[in-house]
Amino acid sequence: MGNQLTPSVNDRDHTQGNINAKLVLVEYGDYQCDSCGQAYPILKSIQQTFGDRLKFVFRNFPLSEAHPDAYKAAIAAEAAALQNKFWEMHDIIYEHQNQLDWDHLLSYAKMIGLDLNRFKKDIEIDSITAKIDNDFESGVRSGVNGTPSFFINGMKYNGSWEEDTFIEYLNDHL
Repeated sequence: MGNQLTPSVNDRDHTQGNINAKLVLVEYGDYQCDSCGQAYPILKSIQQTFGDRLKFVFRNFPLSEAHPDAYKAAIAAEAAALQNKFWEMHDIIYEHQNQLDWDHLLSYAKMIGLDLNRFKKDIEIDSITAKIDNDFESGVRSGVNGTPSFFINGMKYNGSWEEDTFIEYLNDHL
């Protein structure tokens, strides 16, 4: 018996794929976590494999004590979301996860075409830190104790996230 996702996926979440997909994969991730970085290309491959049969959701779970730049990166991703570029920022951060100081985050914002003046203002908005904190608290309530943590159709997945094993498990839940 696993832990249940609390709250369930909702309109405040960042989602990719078919919003009505039968298969819903939620990741609680930390942008500075090496394991999350290793999972990133596997998740991209899984999204490609399942196509419109999968909805992928990302929730912030920055482990700030272990990863001092993780919270900053989450703020940058959430600020990018206000310009409808969450996934572009999410991806570029994971592709450069060893360079997450503000100078680099600003350069990523520029690279993905954000309005930099707006971005610089948006990173100060309280609703962004509230969103990150709410994601984190929902992870704690859902039984997340490390990153990455995955939920499949609302239940915590405790198996291997090696690509073949993960794909086989997801296929079993279609």
